Amino acid sequence: MESKSALVLAMFGTTVEEALPGLLNIRVRVMETYPATPVHLAFTSKIIRGIWRQRAADDKYRAARPEIPEEFFRIRGPMATIAGLQEAGFASMVIQPVHMVPAEEYQELCAAVGALAASTFLQEGVRPLKLAVGRPAFGTTGAGDALGEELTAAAEALAADAEMARTRQAALLYMGHGSKRFPVGPLYQLFVEVMGRLYPDLLTAVALVDGAPTVHDVLHSLRVRGVKRILLKPLMVTAGDHVRKDMVGPPPRGWQELLSGEGFEVVPVLRGLGEHDPFAEIFVRHAADAAAGAGIVLR
Repeated sequence: MESKSALVLAMFGTTVEEALPGLLNIRVRVMETYPATPVHLAFTSKIIRGIWRQRAADDKYRAARPEIPEEFFRIRGPMATIAGLQEAGFASMVIQPVHMVPAEEYQELCAAVGALAASTFLQEGVRPLKLAVGRPAFGTTGAGDALGEELTAAAEALAADAEMARTRQAALLYMGHGSKRFPVGPLYQLFVEVMGRLYPDLLTAVALVDGAPTVHDVLHSLRVRGVKRILLKPLMVTAGDHVRKDMVGPPPRGWQELLSGEGFEVVPVLRGLGEHDPFAEIFVRHAADAAAGAGIVLR
């Protein structure tokens, strides 16, 4: 008998209300593709989940923000979400990470999901779970990975960004999250190279909040290239805390102030990539690939 299937969108999470459209749009795209499959959100950050629980108990906060879906006020982590679905009779699930790169969050999610799936096969009387984890936006870095295809698809989905920068006669500078523990800088650099091939008339650069290249590294290269105007955008799914504090926040963290102080004209765009339909569709395709690889039916 075919088991019931569900899909979980797993991300670090955000407490910034203005950033929620980046995640909600991805959920909409998934639900439109699989209207008969339950789609749930999950936040990996315990701190962020705690803040949403506090907000859930604040009647004034909830009354003042009716546009926020109820799901956020009872948001759970990926493992708790999977457990709840299992109790509801779902034995097949696709867990699609809403991440850019395969850094610590992705690795920890894969390890936890893999351990859970394996444990159900060892428990007598427990129906084994069929669980599949999708790829992040930039793909993975394992053997046989079609890395070039992943990055090309991501760059093609950002054609509107390239056109926006081109119209403003500006260089396109993305803020990426990066990682303190995983060397993902080269992956971002490969993305820059792909952008250069697809949009050769446009200068694209990426600086990272964590790791290298830093905004100071990129600042020097922009100056050498004679750049005068910069379109500054987050290379993140949501325009959350990092965007508000690191990208356009006050000194010493704010990149906009730093770049303006160095003589560049800076045009910031406070929109996460998840708000852009072509980029949101990347996660839909990756979820579909994960389901097909595991023999899970999504409808």
